[in-house]
Amino acid sequence: MSQRTIIGTTLAVALAMTAAAAEPANPGPIKPQVADGSLAGYVLAWQDEFDGDKLDVQKWDYRTDSKMWSTQLPANVSVGNGTLHIALKKEKSRSKEYTGGGVISKRPFKYGYYEARFKCPPGKGWHTSFWMMFYDAAGGTGTKKARQEIDVCEQDSIHPTSYGANLHSWNPHKAFGPGKIKTPDLSADFHVWGCEFTPREVRYFFDGKEVGKRDASVLQHGEQHIWLTSIASNLGKTDKVDDSKLPAEVLFEYVRFFEKK
Repeated sequence: MSQRTIIGTTLAVALAMTAAAAEPANPGPIKPQVADGSLAGYVLAWQDEFDGDKLDVQKWDYRTDSKMWSTQLPANVSVGNGTLHIALKKEKSRSKEYTGGGVISKRPFKYGYYEARFKCPPGKGWHTSFWMMFYDAAGGTGTKKARQEIDVCEQDSIHPTSYGANLHSWNPHKAFGPGKIKTPDLSADFHVWGCEFTPREVRYFFDGKEVGKRDASVLQHGEQHIWLTSIASNLGKTDKVDDSKLPAEVLFEYVRFFEKK
């Protein structure tokens, strides 16, 4: 073999190795981020990774009610840099002094595993939630047609190192807990919340670990929509909104729904 042939072969191999290294490795199918392996039988059925430059209105409706201390505005919802942004502002709208926002899935869901990764806002005064309940298309939290409400995360920003997880039945209303869960500072970084809903039970997860469960057989079940929202609120014994932290925002990196094979 000539020296020219050897050099050419060596160059071709080097270029091929460089091209292979430049290609991202195939990460495989997306799976629930749960450490104990108990959700291995679930496969991804629906998702939004918020990869575009605007909200996918084929998947989402806007929350538009005035509740507690804020009015929820579509203008406060945006998508960019692989993230859903919900802006939180001190501004007058209708009878409120603040504005928040949120989105509600157009598609209804039922049994399966729900997961989202997000970062909560700093400063007291905001109630940020990842939850499921039937949506009546009226822009707010009407419960006349709801059977159950599953709160995977209800985070009151006055308490940055904890959040609430709850299960509710509606018509008549009854709450089943499990209550407060201790965490790192939820305004400092992103975390993963998850919830498995079956005919028998609801299991709650935080950063891959189970943090609570409730008997789901004690209430009737119906379809439910996914809600990603943040409103100004007196919940958590909040006395007022910390205006020095505004404007602020909630950042959702993704939301996913898995079903059993």
